Amino acid sequence: MEIAIVGAGNVGGALGKGWRKAGHQVGYALRDTAGTKADELRRGGFNLLAMTDAGKADVIVLAVPWPNLSDAAKELGRVDGKIIVDATNPLTAEMELALGFTDSAAETVARLAPGAHVVKAFNVTGSDNMALAHAFKTKPMMPVAGDDAPAKAKVMKLAEDLGFEAVDAGPLKTARLLEPMAMFWIKQAFVQNQGREFAFALARR
Repeated sequence: MEIAIVGAGNVGGALGKGWRKAGHQVGYALRDTAGTKADELRRGGFNLLAMTDAGKADVIVLAVPWPNLSDAAKELGRVDGKIIVDATNPLTAEMELALGFTDSAAETVARLAPGAHVVKAFNVTGSDNMALAHAFKTKPMMPVAGDDAPAKAKVMKLAEDLGFEAVDAGPLKTARLLEPMAMFWIKQAFVQNQGREFAFALARR
């Protein structure tokens, strides 16, 4: 599958490495394709794309900080019928949620990119875990929310390719629950001193 990742930070970097290892064709859509980050990605063997070319990929992944989300979504190329995965969390500079339970980052993306199939995923654990999901003794889970069933199924497969148990979380508005779930992970990792090497999993009896 051809994947265009918008954002080459910790999350975008981990996802790209994991998917390339799984056999996918991964490119990064950057505003600056001539800077230091671009050179680093080229040395790593990744394709580089202009922001307006991201829509040519099968799947577009938004992995940018919350303040940059609106501009990034607006700069994409034609996205009608495309799958856009929102991997962001709406966090303030104080590391608190910027949105409550009546809206979400994913729904914001859906409004900014009408005609696209927006799916929420890859936001409820740390970037290290996204690259090392296979290393857990118990398979960590990755909830995936979206309104289009075929698009959601493709993203669930991408989660499985990374080593997660993909969980159908329901419609896109479930992102209103998944984003606070990410906040819980952050607080446990950095405030309650659990560290970053844990993830959520489903336990069954």
